[in-house]
Amino acid sequence: MKPTKEMSGGGYLYVPGVFQYSCGVAALPGNKIERVRFSEPIPMEEGFRRVAEVIQAAGQPLKSFCACELRSPAPFDDAEFKSFNKTYVGTLKDWGLFEQGDNPVARSNVCPELNGPTEPSFHSFAFARQSSSQTSKMSERRSFIVSGSAEVPEGTDSYGGNAIAAGDTSAEGIRAKARWVLEEMERRMLLLGATWQDTTAVQIYSVFDFHSFLAEEIVVRGAARNGVTWHFNRPPLTGLDYEMDCRGISIERVI
Repeated sequence: MKPTKEMSGGGYLYVPGVFQYSCGVAALPGNKIERVRFSEPIPMEEGFRRVAEVIQAAGQPLKSFCACELRSPAPFDDAEFKSFNKTYVGTLKDWGLFEQGDNPVARSNVCPELNGPTEPSFHSFAFARQSSSQTSKMSERRSFIVSGSAEVPEGTDSYGGNAIAAGDTSAEGIRAKARWVLEEMERRMLLLGATWQDTTAVQIYSVFDFHSFLAEEIVVRGAARNGVTWHFNRPPLTGLDYEMDCRGISIERVI
C-alpha cells in the first residue's frame, strides 16, 4: 500500500488506492472532516448536485469533498462495476479531484438486501473544512474515514474470483472473510495514524450472521468500542459476502 498524499487545496490527505476510490482520508492539521447523511438515498446525479450545494454553502471548495457512502440496487458483475465507476469518477474529474493523477476520495458502495434504491444513490458524504478557533478536545483530534473493504485484495481483474474463502458462507468461511477485512481496516488506519481506539463508528455490511465470532474477532480488537452498526447489505460485487468501513468523526449531521 502506498504512503499518504496530500490533496492540494482540499484540506486532507489520502492513502492512494484504486481508480474508483482511495483507501482512506484524514484531515490535515487545522482542518476537520464533517460527515453528512441524507435522510433518504439520493440518486447519483441529484446527489452530486446536493453535495456541491452543501460544500459550497459551507464556504469550502469542491476539492474538499473527501468521502462518500453509496447504495446500489444489486451487486455488479466486474464489467458493470467498471462501467459504473467510469461514470462516477467523471464528476470527480470535473471537480478537479484527479489533478494529482489518482482518486483521493474514500468510498463505500453497498447493496441493501431489502428495500434498496432503484438506482445507485448517495447515502452520505464527507468534506474537509477549516477548524474553528474554539473547538473541543474531541474535534481537535485528527478526523479520518477508511473506505469500505470486502474480503478481496483490490485492483484485481476479478474481485469475486479472488475472494478470501470464495463461495464459503459457513460460519468459519464468514469468520475467515471478516478476519481478512479487519486486518485490512487496521492496515489502512495505520497509514492514517489511527487505531480502533480512535474510531467513533464501525460499520459491517453482510447478509450473513457474524455473531458466532463477534467477541473473538471484532470485540477483542477494540473494533466494537462504540458498538458496531450492522447493515443488512451485500458488498457491491457478485461473489463477495462481507464488508466493513470505519471512521473517527466528531461532526455528523442528517439532512
